[in-house]
Amino acid sequence: MIGKRAGFRISGTSGLTGSSGPQRALIVSSFISRVGNGLFNTASVLYFTLVVHLPAAQVGLGLTIAGLVGLLAGIPAGNLADRYGPRTVCLTAFVVQAVTMAAFVLIDSWFTFTLVATLDRLAATAGGAAGGALVARAGGERPAAFRARLRTFVNLGVVLGTLGAAFAVSVDTRAAYTVLILANAASFAGAALVALLGVPNYRPLPRPEEHHRWAVLKDRPYVTFTALYGAMGLQYQTVSLLLPIWLSAHTDAPHWTVAAVYAVNSGVCVLLQSRIGSRVETPRQGGRAFRIAGLLFLVSCPLMALTADVPVWVAPVLAVLAVCVHSLGEVWESSGGYTLAFDLAPDHAQGQYQGFFGIGFAAGQAVAPVVLTTVVLGLGHTGWLLLGAFFAAVGAAGPPVAAWAERTRRPHPDTARATQEQPDAA
Repeated sequence: MIGKRAGFRISGTSGLTGSSGPQRALIVSSFISRVGNGLFNTASVLYFTLVVHLPAAQVGLGLTIAGLVGLLAGIPAGNLADRYGPRTVCLTAFVVQAVTMAAFVLIDSWFTFTLVATLDRLAATAGGAAGGALVARAGGERPAAFRARLRTFVNLGVVLGTLGAAFAVSVDTRAAYTVLILANAASFAGAALVALLGVPNYRPLPRPEEHHRWAVLKDRPYVTFTALYGAMGLQYQTVSLLLPIWLSAHTDAPHWTVAAVYAVNSGVCVLLQSRIGSRVETPRQGGRAFRIAGLLFLVSCPLMALTADVPVWVAPVLAVLAVCVHSLGEVWESSGGYTLAFDLAPDHAQGQYQGFFGIGFAAGQAVAPVVLTTVVLGLGHTGWLLLGAFFAAVGAAGPPVAAWAERTRRPHPDTARATQEQPDAA
């Protein structure tokens, strides 16, 4: 056990050497797909508006429709993963996303754009549900710790993809954007191949007689925790959306400050996610991690607001400091969230529960732009203070919700974790 724990404390690329074969395959597969995401997400809006010539409002509406419809796949896809095995659903989702991404180079109207984007979001949601179940199976007794290490490589992949996209954006031609999109499609195909070759086809776990395919909706502690995590998810767009707008509208900070903010945020997460995630392993620790995150956000939000009240040469320094604090809170928040998401879910229904967990997070991300750009920006400094207090209040609810959930759990002997490492012979 000591050796096993030590393996999870290794961060960076050396973390691959401390992983089992299935874990390494999942890490590599996720890394490949997220490099593609970084390539595509950085330049996608520019492609749709400047190359396809869709109005920005139509692009936003299409993405909103796609995101909302995509939520519908969460629980059904999770149930399929629990019934037929998570790898099958995950591979199917990868293949569908490879096709939909390639189809983006052919769109010529808002309708085809919205249709392709919707299919892509449905596949992404299904893949997230099945991927969560795969992490639970491959992670063994410590799925949250493995998920934290996996997220380190995911963040690294996004950073590398973003750097690669910068070249295409600077060239600004249809051919350059097309290469990015096709590279993203190829990344999904490559991720599917790695998962097919390296991830076992885990057998579905035995389900108790009282199991129901909508059981997660009756699990009030889990539903409450998912709502809390979705609400706390506003913190992601605080850095990616709210702070850049604030810096450009309320300060004279140089434009490179926004790039520095992104780099610092990604760097802190890459460096600390595995290290801190390995220390959050029980629901009680997960609840405490949530509280720590809320307190860190309570500090970071006022610091971000103060960038408008300092000399121009101080604003970038203060912004970077604020993002360092905020990113540390992000690491604690995600570590606590993963621990609770996995440990509170029955082993036989990980797919269903992870699908619902993904729905809660996606719903929070859907409402974040409206809340942050209207309420917070509209109130100015007061809005930032209220946002920090909101995060602190949500974080303070973590420990009591975790305790409530622990009291309602009861083990299912037929689904002991000992069966998790038994893949199909095929």
